[in-house]
Amino acid sequence: MAVLGVQMMMLREQVAEQGMFAVLQRLKQLDIDAVEVSQIPMDAANTAGLERGRDELGIEVGALSVALKAGPTATGDALDADFDKIVADCARLGVRFVRIGMMPFTAMVSKDACEAWAADCEDAAQRLAEHGITLCYHNHHVDLAQFEGERVFDIVRRVAPSLNFEVDLHWVQRGGMAPLDMLKAYSGVCKLIHVKDFRIVPLPQAAVDEMTSGDRAAGFAMFVNLAQFAEVGQGNMNWPELLPASEAAGAEYFFIEQDDTYGRDPFDCIADSRRYLASIGY
Repeated sequence: MAVLGVQMMMLREQVAEQGMFAVLQRLKQLDIDAVEVSQIPMDAANTAGLERGRDELGIEVGALSVALKAGPTATGDALDADFDKIVADCARLGVRFVRIGMMPFTAMVSKDACEAWAADCEDAAQRLAEHGITLCYHNHHVDLAQFEGERVFDIVRRVAPSLNFEVDLHWVQRGGMAPLDMLKAYSGVCKLIHVKDFRIVPLPQAAVDEMTSGDRAAGFAMFVNLAQFAEVGQGNMNWPELLPASEAAGAEYFFIEQDDTYGRDPFDCIADSRRYLASIGY
């Protein structure tokens, strides 16, 4: 069974305030077995905290987040500028996967730009493989856009066959593809899975007020934007089918993630997701 963890992006403020090990202690109390580190600096203190969490709490570091190239929009270490450090961090922490969280916007605007970016990913994936590290790419809804009838995801797979995937099932759903179809289409390379629900909230009274006051555009904009990120089990996604299908597609880690908790304490959101997953056998 895939190891169940948390995307630490949800807890970056808590790590900054309390320290890495203290946050890992709370996650252990919630029956979390692994973490994926993103949007948190891999500095000396945090790396030491992760190592201590592994050794004393048994919490695996399932994946580290990296950028392909350093630049103003990159978060954390980059494969072009920090390759040796990334490899050393993986060796120290027992990490087998690193993941690119998003392609740069400049690569999303044309087929040629996407192919060029994917070619650089292929080079990086091959270099990392020499050190026993698998490079994965995390999708968003934009990866279901098409150039000349070919999905961005398919372009990346064609140009970068050494690259594996971190499938964010929420963003697949939001991109208009059935998540079960995605997992079937990319079976064998879906090594990491973001477990994130998708809910539609009720229409707010404010939308009715805008419509009845004559501002139909404002009211309709509220109507169109009812989608939210949700705690696992509190949305509309079919997790009893999706999680076994994810494992069949190659998943080794499931990471709970919620991009926005809408004012709730993220630990409470993680606890709700964990309870639901336990209720269906995970």
